[in-house]
Amino acid sequence: MNSRVQRAKSREPLAKSTKSRVKCRNRIANSQKLYALCPTLYALCLMLLVFCLCACTTPRIIVLDDPLSPEEHLNLGVTYEKQGDFDNALKEYKTASKKLPLAYLYMGNVYFQKKEYEEAEVHYKKAIKKDPENADAHNNLAWLYYTKRERLDEAEKLALKAIELNPSKKEIYGDTVEKIRGLR
Repeated sequence: MNSRVQRAKSREPLAKSTKSRVKCRNRIANSQKLYALCPTLYALCLMLLVFCLCACTTPRIIVLDDPLSPEEHLNLGVTYEKQGDFDNALKEYKTASKKLPLAYLYMGNVYFQKKEYEEAEVHYKKAIKKDPENADAHNNLAWLYYTKRERLDEAEKLALKAIELNPSKKEIYGDTVEKIRGLR
């Protein structure tokens, strides 16, 4: 029995070492599998990063129809103009002018306030061309000529035409006529 016990005892360490060798081999095999997966995981992470970066810039919302009417653009422009924000006012007036000829008068007024008289003249003339019955456009162009001290004959005719088109503003337009005549 002694010999059997000794043999069993001698086999115990051998069995333990065999189990630990198997565990060690399994760990090595598992770690090799993980290392084999590393390039794949790295590639997947890289692709995910690229996708996220591209996705941040790719979606764009395009509004095909303007939610504001030309009148609303005109009113928004007036608000900007009252605040002294002439650039945004001009932008709104320009948008409104696509369907509303009155916007050219407003653009002319902004350019006049900015002392950009040539642009003001262009827009007052466009306002008159698009809507020949616009008395304010006639009067404002006359006032522009008065301010520049040029074309006074034409300015007087424009102011008189404004009175003819809108007699209810005869007092305002008449003031323009008097100022022009005072320069002669």
